[in-house]
Amino acid sequence: MTELNQTHHAGRAEAEGGDPRLAQKDGLPRLSSRVLFQAAREIIIEHDGADYRLRLTANGKLILTK
Repeated sequence: MTELNQTHHAGRAEAEGGDPRLAQKDGLPRLSSRVLFQAAREIIIEHDGADYRLRLTANGKLILTK
């Protein structure tokens, strides 16, 4: 998503009273991977008591493992 599109989506989320980093598209929450990863290449997502690793590959793909 381009910076212009991110700004547009963030503005729409703010107008809807939501988190500017969490925009809606087709009725589904949308969060930029840049927000999730920031400067990291790997993050941990805790779900239902278990840890999952979300990794960004050298090719820009995402891999989720338990």
